[in-house]
Amino acid sequence: MTAAGTGHGSTVPADSAEFASPADVDRRLAEVGYLADEAIATTVYLAQALGKPLLVEGPAGVGKTELAKAVATVQGAELIRLQCYEGLDEARALYEFNYKKQLLAIQAASGDRAWQQTHDDIFSEEFLLERPLLAAIRRTGPTVLLIDEADKADVEVEGMLLEVLSDFQVTIPELGTVAAVRRPFVLITSNAARELSEALKRRCLYLHLDYPDPERERDIVLARVPGIEAALAEQLVRTVGTLRDLEIKKAPSIAESVDWARTLLALGLDELDEAAVARTLGVVLKHVSDQERAVKELGLKG
Repeated sequence: MTAAGTGHGSTVPADSAEFASPADVDRRLAEVGYLADEAIATTVYLAQALGKPLLVEGPAGVGKTELAKAVATVQGAELIRLQCYEGLDEARALYEFNYKKQLLAIQAASGDRAWQQTHDDIFSEEFLLERPLLAAIRRTGPTVLLIDEADKADVEVEGMLLEVLSDFQVTIPELGTVAAVRRPFVLITSNAARELSEALKRRCLYLHLDYPDPERERDIVLARVPGIEAALAEQLVRTVGTLRDLEIKKAPSIAESVDWARTLLALGLDELDEAAVARTLGVVLKHVSDQERAVKELGLKG
C-alpha cells in the first residue's frame, strides 16, 4: 500500500460535509493536494461511516499526520491534536483543574464561608482546563481528533484511550460524565516504534502507509510544486528512492521530496546532476552520517 500526497490547502471546499463514498474521499482530498490511493480513500470513508477510529501506521514522513489535516480541511472541521510522548499523562491528555486559580479562590474566600461551598466552587467548570481528548468530545461542531505518534506514549496511555474511544465519554468526578454530542473523526498515527496493544487495534480500522511508488510521488511533487518540469520531478523522485534504499538513519520523507523540488526551483536548476545533489543534499538528509554515506554510495564529490 502506498502513501498519499502531503500538504493541504487553506481553503475549505464549498461542499465541506461528511464523505458520500470512497470516490468522494479521493476527489475531495485531491482538491487540497492530498493524493489518496484506493485503499486510503476506502478506509477513510469506512472509518467515518462506521464511526470507528482509524489507526494509520507506517514510517515517519509518509503522510499520516497530513491525512488528518486534509480530512479536517475538506470537511470544514476543527483539527484537535494530541501529540504523544513519553511521560504523557491524563492531566495533559484529558483535563486538569487550574490549581493556581483554585488556590487564589481559596485565599479570597471569607473566613466564615463553609468549606464545602468553597470546595464546590473551585471544582466547577470555571476552573477546568480542557486538554485535547476532552476538548474533542465536548465540541458540537465537526471535529477531527488526531492522536499523533501513539507509539511514543507509555503503555498506560493506551488504557486511557481505550476508555475514551469506547464510549466517547469522560467522567470527571467533580462534574459528572461528559458524553460526546457529536463524535469526532479520530485518526491515530504510529511509526511502529513499538507494538500497540491488540485491545486498541480491535477498536480501530487499520491502514498501513509506506513510501509511495515513483509514479505517485512524482504526481505529488508536480501537484505541490507548481512550475517544476515533469522530467525534473521524475529525476528527483528516482534519486530520493535511491537514498531511501541506503542504510541510513532517517530516510527522506515525502515532505522533504517536495522541499527538494522547491529548492531546485529557487536555485534555478533544471537538472538534478551530481553537482546539484551535492549542493542541496542537506534538504533531504539531516544527519551527517547519512550525508557521508550518500556521498560515498552515489559517488559524489564531498
